[in-house]
Amino acid sequence: MTQRTPKVTVRRNRTLALVSALVKGVVAAGLGLGSLTVLVMVVWISSPYPDSGPGGALRAAAGVWLLAHGAGLVRPDTLSGVPAPVGMVPLLLAMGPVWLAHRAARDAAEPQEELNEGARDGSAGPSRAGAFCAVTAGYLLVVAAATAYARGGPLYADPDTLAFPVALVVAGAAAAGVWTAAGRPFGPAPSWSPLAVQEAVARTLFRRRAEAAFRSAAAGLTVLLGGGALLVAVALGRNAGATEDAFLGLAGDWSGRIAVLLLAAALVPNAALWGAAYGLGPGFSLGTGATATPLGLDGTPALPRFPLLAAVPDQGPGALPNWAALAVPVAAALAVAWFAVRRAAPADAPRARAWSPRETVLVTLLAALACGAGTALLTAVAGGPIGSGALSAFGPVWWLTGPAALVWTAVIGVPAALLMRLWRLRTPGWAWRRDVPEAGGLPVAEADADEEEEEEEEGDGAGRSRRWWAPWRGRRAAGEDGEAGPGGPASPAASSVPSPGPAPEAASGFEPYDFLPTDPWHEKGGPWHGKETREARWASLKQDSGGLMADFPAERTADRAGRTDRPDRADPVPDRRAADPDGPGATP
Repeated sequence: MTQRTPKVTVRRNRTLALVSALVKGVVAAGLGLGSLTVLVMVVWISSPYPDSGPGGALRAAAGVWLLAHGAGLVRPDTLSGVPAPVGMVPLLLAMGPVWLAHRAARDAAEPQEELNEGARDGSAGPSRAGAFCAVTAGYLLVVAAATAYARGGPLYADPDTLAFPVALVVAGAAAAGVWTAAGRPFGPAPSWSPLAVQEAVARTLFRRRAEAAFRSAAAGLTVLLGGGALLVAVALGRNAGATEDAFLGLAGDWSGRIAVLLLAAALVPNAALWGAAYGLGPGFSLGTGATATPLGLDGTPALPRFPLLAAVPDQGPGALPNWAALAVPVAAALAVAWFAVRRAAPADAPRARAWSPRETVLVTLLAALACGAGTALLTAVAGGPIGSGALSAFGPVWWLTGPAALVWTAVIGVPAALLMRLWRLRTPGWAWRRDVPEAGGLPVAEADADEEEEEEEEGDGAGRSRRWWAPWRGRRAAGEDGEAGPGGPASPAASSVPSPGPAPEAASGFEPYDFLPTDPWHEKGGPWHGKETREARWASLKQDSGGLMADFPAERTADRAGRTDRPDRADPVPDRRAADPDGPGATP
């Protein structure tokens, strides 16, 4: 008989886990490709005049799926006979494959809870690097197969774009999934990084400041996208007639109109980014010889007939409604400043725990830098060529839009953050708050020590954590638990600092008590051991227990006392109170 050693079992389980991660990558890519293929086939079946057979429709679906990963497509059948590139990625279509790759890597990197010994200590599952490589390799296998199948179709992928950005997008989504499975840790820094960087990342204070900066940048980027979408919606509403004509003129049957509607819905995030670039100032290109900015539309635009392009402003200098688009970056900068000040001077912390002006400025500048980098990255994928010649440049220019977002958020956000910090730390603002002590209530040394600890994101007294996106949750929960009205005093559960209440003499029904008696409470015949006192104590315990305790056992106590007084039964344990008259007596 042969018996496997634990080392062989662990190696076998780890190999199986890597194979499982590879299969998960293949399945994730297959799900994205299959769902998009079903959608394309439904449109092809419902079309009364299809351009090709089912093979062409399947190859077109494979090409569109590759386009969702950032691959550049080539359309060989054109009127001029010159193949035309298609490089504009519908961002809503790209969310599906990215999410599938992220989820596959997250599931593969999570520790498997199996019953064997190797999996119990965590050695049977794949490492994080192994899960990342296996999922990425499995996904890229399907990408290679789809590329080979799309050759010869109406839309085939450019081989030069497979390594960048297709492989980079898949690897980034898989790395984000592995990071999520690990708990989203911030650090430690890589071993090849400089020692100063490793020491800075190891500090808890640096990690909290960086986290606050990235959250502020995410808030500013969200406001930019929302403002851009609002600009596009307003422009489409003003040009509703042109939008309707473009929509109805592209297709005469319902199947074609549904296809146009689906394509327009997939390009809505792109249109929001175009609107954000327009509000930031650099605008967007409408061909090689035209640029649209709030100052006006210069040149002759080469606009294809499409419903979303009806939002493009008219030629000529910009008017007051066009200049109103500059409110979008102002709102984004104020959002960055507000989210930075919420961490710099929290509403539920004393003045001594607030950040210094220098720290507030540095965090706001870091948030502005991250917001500019994110804007540049998103606008780089929001545009691209949709043809040859004049249509080779179409969309925002990322190397202009990113610095513009940085300048707007830094120039407006830093002074706004300092003003908001002064407003929050003003003396009248702290006087009416009952849950925070005065300026001298907390020493500076103690505040600095608390700042070094990781207690900044603690929950309220009721056990519910306060989130940065829902700051009202902790206060509302504390108000419900403490039964305090909107204008009433704060509940003790909502703050660790006791609220100064009214004086005891001012309360209704207050009766001052006299000094306690000087008689020893532990004497046998003292008032502490009296029947009435014992019954009162028992009733108080019963009331606090919620009715779980029985009534005062008078008969059992009397019976126990009678049995104790019997001379024929001696107590096996001597009474220690006789030996120590100063000791405490027994209480029921």
